[in-house]
Amino acid sequence: MRHATLFLSAIFLLPPTYSLSLLAQQQNTPTLLGFSSAHAKTELDLEQRFAAIPDPQRMRANMKLLSARPHHVGSPYDKQNAEWILAQYKQWGWDAHIETFQVLFPTPKTRLLEMGSFHARLEEPAIADDPTSNQKDEQLPTYNAYSPDGDVTAPLIYVNYGLVEDYEELARYGISVKGAIVIARYGNSWRGIKPKVAAEHGAIGCILYSDPANDGYAINQVFPDGPMRPGEGVQRGSVLDAPSYPGDPLTPGIGATAGAKRLKREDAPSLPKIPVIPISYQDAQPLLAALQGPPVPANWRGGLPLTYRIGPSRTSAHLKLAFNWDLKPVYDVVATMRGSEEPDVWVLRGNHHDAWVNGADDPTSGQVALLEEARAIGQLAATGWKPKRTIIYLSWDGEEPMLLGSTEWAEQHAAELRKHAAVYINSDSNERGYLAAQGSHSLEPLVNQVAQSVNDPETNVSAWQRLRAWELLNGTPEERKEAVAGNDLHIGALGTGSDFTAFLDHLGIASLDVSYRGEDTGLGVYHSIYDDFYWYTHFSDSTFAYGRAMSQTDGKLVLRMAQADVLPYDFAALADTLHVYTREVKELLAARQTKAQELTAALDLNAYALTNDPRHPMVAPPALTMPPFLNFAPLDNALAALNKSAAHYNQARVRALGRGIAADRLYAINQELTQAARKLTTPQGLPRRPWMRNLMYAPGWYTGYDAKTLPGVREAIEQRRYAEADAQIVLVGHAIDDEAAFVEHIATELDSASDKK
Repeated sequence: MRHATLFLSAIFLLPPTYSLSLLAQQQNTPTLLGFSSAHAKTELDLEQRFAAIPDPQRMRANMKLLSARPHHVGSPYDKQNAEWILAQYKQWGWDAHIETFQVLFPTPKTRLLEMGSFHARLEEPAIADDPTSNQKDEQLPTYNAYSPDGDVTAPLIYVNYGLVEDYEELARYGISVKGAIVIARYGNSWRGIKPKVAAEHGAIGCILYSDPANDGYAINQVFPDGPMRPGEGVQRGSVLDAPSYPGDPLTPGIGATAGAKRLKREDAPSLPKIPVIPISYQDAQPLLAALQGPPVPANWRGGLPLTYRIGPSRTSAHLKLAFNWDLKPVYDVVATMRGSEEPDVWVLRGNHHDAWVNGADDPTSGQVALLEEARAIGQLAATGWKPKRTIIYLSWDGEEPMLLGSTEWAEQHAAELRKHAAVYINSDSNERGYLAAQGSHSLEPLVNQVAQSVNDPETNVSAWQRLRAWELLNGTPEERKEAVAGNDLHIGALGTGSDFTAFLDHLGIASLDVSYRGEDTGLGVYHSIYDDFYWYTHFSDSTFAYGRAMSQTDGKLVLRMAQADVLPYDFAALADTLHVYTREVKELLAARQTKAQELTAALDLNAYALTNDPRHPMVAPPALTMPPFLNFAPLDNALAALNKSAAHYNQARVRALGRGIAADRLYAINQELTQAARKLTTPQGLPRRPWMRNLMYAPGWYTGYDAKTLPGVREAIEQRRYAEADAQIVLVGHAIDDEAAFVEHIATELDSASDKK
């Protein structure tokens, strides 16, 4: 599902953390985070053997098989793929099984969009060069999953990307969408935000279209001559309210087993309120051409050959939708290799296998890389090696409709996961290009070390060096400064949009999302019938060299987490990141205070001028809310404590690894360490969305996929809920205080364990 985010979003500008290599030289400590010197050498030997196994030709063959037919939720080929994946895991020596959940998954029975004599085609034609694009009887029609049924007729209004700021612009034009149908282009936010904001402003229907300026001929040649979306291409996709909660909308917080207690559909808060449908830019052009009213602002113009106008249209549009609201099975494939020394500490690795249609890029490019990791680990185990900790590989179903398989599995196993899970490592699609890494910042140094050990197949330097070189050439002044200094690359924050969501946002499990992308883009065929084997092998990672690089990267992350003497978290990197987020929310408040002062001054001058002008009566300026002072001391004090405990922890870890620790003490410490990320959650959840429990990271209420950091504080300031912001500052401060105390406790445990050795 998560696709449009390129590698640039994986880089945030943060203060440099300490240099791992310099610390290692100064302290004569291991060069691998969390490993003793002797075990670091053993690990590097293991990784060298592992990295030689993933095979691009196997990935190619597996992609051709898995993407041969449409395999959406509930389809025969979806089940067949799950059973084939299960057989592979078993063949490679994994203890594997399928877990099945019953989820709400609507499919279309009526789709109609017309305006006057124009009737939208709402269909993607087969292309002769593309052998799987003609599987019409098996393909899901073009639609937005979970749109409500509806039959609405109203004037049409263009709302650009359909975001909050676009409606603010409409208000400046004096245009309301109340009672209208809106048409919005895809892009700049997750699709489900667009009907959500439209409904909040009184619209009764929503049309989403792909503009050629965003993913069509304005970017490159269109398919089949190039990689971009052809005129009749359509982006399917879910419009559930992801920032509220993902997964089955009828079973929030519990696994959607056959006997689960379900909400009535009308009571499910994540279901959208107005009917919504996606269309191609060929279908959109007559609708946009029919709009009257003023021309749009320059930054609202798309790539179609017409004058973009806001509307409304003189002729009303008619949108009629109806769906089959059925429960469908999802098949999660779960493969386990039990740890030999610390079996109750779990390392989880996942990628989904379902698609909207054939899904070669999204998600099969990621699934085939994951399978090669699992095969390689199985091959190592066949030689007698066993992982220290339990490794669980997960091939999810139902990701595309809104993370159904992963969410239901995580909710069903929530108690076990909270107790045992050390990390969840996710991927989705994979393409040619640069390393893209996002996730929990306690894992940032680990990602850097692994990235330095993986070869970039095009440049023959490390993936780390290639991304650093990009920054030197194309980055901001701050990025270039960081690159020259040779500091760590900084991973971005995770919001939602792929299967990490339940683990990070709900359960508080340290998580990563790691793949390659940036030199090509699957955006042009994203969620269309053209995302298939033909497209991928002509326009993306055609040699599967980056599939191999992804296997090596994510597989090494799995092995480091499974094999390290001490789980390789780094709380100094976390502290550095939280300092930046705290500074950002302070600057957000200050900017709002400055803006309010400027507006007040401008209105006062206007009122004065009108008062002294005999042609006008006195006009009082409208009341403005000046943002109040907020007390950030709880955050500042907690971060100071985390700085101190993180420094102590790093020293204690280095000392303990140098001296050695008894295995039973080390096991107990690692079991405790799994709980570090849980300290940054709250059982009551975020305001108005209790499912989202992580106080550091969450999908934005109006951004969807993209993360809001310190979300309770940040969004309260953005939405002018200042009393709530004050309360959230205290809550976040308490969580960071708990984290600091916990890290200090672990540091003391390490000191004690190494002293007694």
